Amino acid sequence: MGGKVMKKFLIEVPHKNNKNDCEKAIRIFLDTGSHFLNKADWGCTDGEHKAWIVVEVPRKEDARNIIPPLYRPIAKIVELTSFDVEETAKYHKESSPRSR
Repeated sequence: MGGKVMKKFLIEVPHKNNKNDCEKAIRIFLDTGSHFLNKADWGCTDGEHKAWIVVEVPRKEDARNIIPPLYRPIAKIVELTSFDVEETAKYHKESSPRSR
């Protein structure tokens, strides 16, 4: 099964804390027609004026390109990783001060 390795990214897109900016951001996301942007979760009703999207794409730059151009410079993109119990123990051991 060839193809590109997909990675998971959390995209966080902030906007200003006012009704017009909330409506503008939501409208821009919905008007793009992108299935990624249409599934964004918003924190506006709880006072957290950001949208969050989780995507699986090959590269961080691919995740950034999903975002409407107006919001790309201010978006935060974080690669997400899952660990099982063994990986967590290994990661903890490698990152402890004594192992350096």
